[in-house]
Amino acid sequence: MKKIYAAVLLFTASFSVFAQLKAPSEFLPNYGKQISYYHQVEEYFKYLTEQSQFIKKQQYGQTNEQRNLNVYFISEPENLNNLEKIRNNNLASIGLSNQKFAEADGKIIVWLSFNVHGNEFAGTESAMTVAYELLNPSNENSKKWLQNTIVVLDPCINPDGYSRYGNWLREISGKKTHPGLYDREHMEVWPGGRYNHYLFDLNRDWAWQTQAESVQRLKLYNQWMPQVHTDVHEMSYNSPYFFPPAAEPLHEFIEKYQRDFYTVLGKNIAAKFDQNNWMYNTRERFDLFYPSYGDTYPTYNGAVGLTVEQGGIGAGREVTMENGANVTIKDRLTHHATTVLTVVESAAAQRDVLLKGFRDFHLNARKKAKGVYQTYVLKNNAKLEQLTEMLRKNNIEYAFADAAANESGFHYQTKKNVSFKIEPNDLIIKADQPRSVLAQVLFEPNQKLNDSLSYDITAWALPLAYGTEGYAVKNNLQIKTKNSVEIATKNIPANVYAFYVPWNNRISAQVLSRLHQAGIKVRSAMKKAVFGTTEIEPGGLIISKADNPKTVDFEKTVSEIIKIKSDYNFITTGFSVNSKDIGGENFVLLKAPKILMLSGKGIASTEFGANWFYLDETIAYPVSIVETSNLNRVKLYQYNTLILSDGNYDLSEDQKKQLDEWIKNGGKVIAMSNAISLFQDREGYALSLFASKEDKEKSEKEEKELELKKRFLDYEGTERRTISGSIPGAIIENKLDKTYPLAFGLGNTYFSLKTNERSFSLLKNAVNAVYIPKGYLSYGFVGNDIKKKLNETVSFAVDKKGDGSVIYMMDNPLFRGFWENGILLFSNALFLVN
Repeated sequence: MKKIYAAVLLFTASFSVFAQLKAPSEFLPNYGKQISYYHQVEEYFKYLTEQSQFIKKQQYGQTNEQRNLNVYFISEPENLNNLEKIRNNNLASIGLSNQKFAEADGKIIVWLSFNVHGNEFAGTESAMTVAYELLNPSNENSKKWLQNTIVVLDPCINPDGYSRYGNWLREISGKKTHPGLYDREHMEVWPGGRYNHYLFDLNRDWAWQTQAESVQRLKLYNQWMPQVHTDVHEMSYNSPYFFPPAAEPLHEFIEKYQRDFYTVLGKNIAAKFDQNNWMYNTRERFDLFYPSYGDTYPTYNGAVGLTVEQGGIGAGREVTMENGANVTIKDRLTHHATTVLTVVESAAAQRDVLLKGFRDFHLNARKKAKGVYQTYVLKNNAKLEQLTEMLRKNNIEYAFADAAANESGFHYQTKKNVSFKIEPNDLIIKADQPRSVLAQVLFEPNQKLNDSLSYDITAWALPLAYGTEGYAVKNNLQIKTKNSVEIATKNIPANVYAFYVPWNNRISAQVLSRLHQAGIKVRSAMKKAVFGTTEIEPGGLIISKADNPKTVDFEKTVSEIIKIKSDYNFITTGFSVNSKDIGGENFVLLKAPKILMLSGKGIASTEFGANWFYLDETIAYPVSIVETSNLNRVKLYQYNTLILSDGNYDLSEDQKKQLDEWIKNGGKVIAMSNAISLFQDREGYALSLFASKEDKEKSEKEEKELELKKRFLDYEGTERRTISGSIPGAIIENKLDKTYPLAFGLGNTYFSLKTNERSFSLLKNAVNAVYIPKGYLSYGFVGNDIKKKLNETVSFAVDKKGDGSVIYMMDNPLFRGFWENGILLFSNALFLVN
C-alpha cells in the first residue's frame, strides 16, 4: 500500500512539474526586450527537454566557431519513442527505405527553421515561444496537433551570425531603448550579423552546401524529408509581415497540392492577423525559383517550402516605423510565433492531403520526368570530382558510363541539338531516381521563367558552372554503367626527374598551395609539352628535382604533398618530344603569393567572405587581412599580391600613389566588381568604359534620346521597364584567350555567372583574357537593354604596369562558392598570372 501511495505521489509531483512549465518570459531576464545570448537559448531548450516528455534534443553539428547546431523533436511521447520507425516509414513512402512499421504510419513531419540570417534575431526569440506553446500542458490545441505531427524545430541555423549581432547589440545598448533612427543600435557595424563565420549567406547555400552549417543540416534534413518546411526571416523594419502565397515566378515543377496549401495557409494566417489588426502582405517580392533557398530546396524535394518575413532588420530593440507606430522585439517575436504555430496547426489539419501530395510528388516523378529531358551526360573531366561531391551531398544518384554509345541531345555549350559519343567514365544522371525533381531542377538547361521580376539569380546550369561538356537527352539511356572511375596505382621510380600535376580543377590549386607553403619551387607550362607518353597542358605544374636540390628524399616528399591530385604523373627526362624542354622558356617559375586583403566598412561582406573562404578553406593559403582604415600602417613591400573585394575604397591620393609605385615595382592587384573603380580612367591604367571617344559620344547620345522618350511613359510600368536594363543573375558565354595564363584549364569557353550591369568595352593596351563576344549565348534573364550593351565587352582582363599588374574582374568568379570553373579562374589569377 505504501509503494502504491509513493508512486501516486511521484506521478502527481511529476505532473505538477510539467503543468508548471515556464514560459520564456519567466525563464529569461528581459525576454522580448533584449536579444538573448545564444547560450541562454540553449539553456531554455535544455530546461524544456528536462521538464517535458514531449520534446527530444539532437545535436547535429557545430559551426566554425564551435557553437552547437541543434534540432528539437516535438510530439507526443509515444511518437518520440518511435522516431526512427516514423522516419523510415516516411522514407519508405517515397522509395527511400525498405523498412515499414504499421504502428508508426500516418505521421506528418513539419520542419521549422529559424534565424538563417543572424541579425534577424526575432526568429530565434520566437522559436522559444513556439516551443513553449507546443509543449504547454494547458494548450489543448497543440496536444491535438502533436498526436500525428512530428515538429522538427531548429531554433538557430546560424549561431555564429546570431552571436556576432547579439554581442554587438548588447554591448552598445543602454537601459533605455531608442526608437528614433539616429542611434547606433539602428546602425549595425561591418560586417554585420546576417552571415556566418565566413560571411556566406546560408539562405542561398541549401543546394550548393559550401558551408559547414549547410552540409551538417542538409545531411539531417535529407534523412527525414519533411512534408512542410518553414523558413523564418526578417526584412526591413518598415515592411508589413509577409507570408504565403509566394510571388511569381513559381517554378513550373511546383505541384498543385503545394500551391493549394500556400493558399490555405495564407488564409489561415490572415485570419489570425486580422483579429489583431496586424498589417501583412502576400504574393509580393518573395518568389519560388532559385533552387538554393530555404523555401525552394524543400519544395523541390516534395515539401511545401515557405518563407515568412517580419519587419525588423535595423530595428534594434525598438524602432519607430514610417507610419508612426513603434515595433518592439516582443511585437516581432509574437507575430512570428503566431504565424509558425498556424503553420503547424494548418499542416496537422491538412495531414492526409499533404502526405498524399508528398508521396505522389516523388513516385509520379519517377514514372514520368517533369521536364523535357530524362538523362544528363557530362563528359569525363577533372571537375567532375567536385560535381559528384555536390551530388552526393544532395543524395542525387549518378553513375559513370562503362561502355561507348552514340547519342544525340541538347548541348549546353552551344544551345544546339547535336550528335555526340558517350565514352567510358562519362557521368550519367537520370531523372528516374528518388531525387528526380531536384536533379532536373539543377540540370534542366532551359528553366521556364514566367515572371522576370525574380528575387535572385535565374540560371545555374551545372555543366556550365563546372566547366564540363554537357548534354541533355530526352530518352532514358540504357547503357552499361559503374559506380566509380578506377584510378590506376602509381609506382614511383627511385629517381624521378620531375612530377607533373595537371591544372584542371580546385585540387590543382590546393596542391600548389601546399607546395608553396612547403617552400618547394614549381614551374607552370605556357604551351603544351610532350614527354614520352605524358602530355602537359598549358598551366600544368612541374616540380623538378633540379629546382629543389635541397629537398630531402625528393620523390617521397613531393608525392606525399601531391597525392590528393589523383591524375598526377611523373617524367624521367627533361627532354621533350615537341621542343618544349623543362629548362626552356615554356616552363615559367612561379612566385609564391604573399597576400594582403582589405576588409571593413564599404566592402561588400559576402564578396569579401567568398574570397576569405576560398583562401582559408578551399586552398588553405595564408592571407593577411587588414581594415582599409589601417592601410597606412601596412608596409606594402612585404606583400606581392593585394586582393580588393567588391566595394567602395575611399583611398587618399597619397595612398593611390603608393599603390601605383608598389604595382610598378612588381605588385599584383586582383580587383573585383566595384573595386576596379580605383583604376578607372586613371593615368597609366587601361581601364575605361569606352574604347574610343566616338563610342562614348554614341552612348551619351543614346542615353539622352532614351530620357526624352521616358517623358511619355506611364508610371505604372516603371518597375517593369527598369528590369530591361538589369541582369539579376544570368549565365553569359565568354571567349577565351587560351594562350594566356588567366584562361588556363577553363576549357574552350568560359560561362560566367553575371550578377551586375557593369560593362566595359574591350580594353586597349591590356590582355582581354576573357570577354563576351558579339551574339553571345546566355541562360536566364537578361534585360533587353543590357543584353545589347554586353556585346564585345570584357569580363576579365590583365593590365600590365611596370613589373606588376592589375587583374580586373567585372564579375566575381567566387560568387557563393559554387561556380567551380570560377574557382579555377580565380586560382589562375592568384597563382599563374605574374
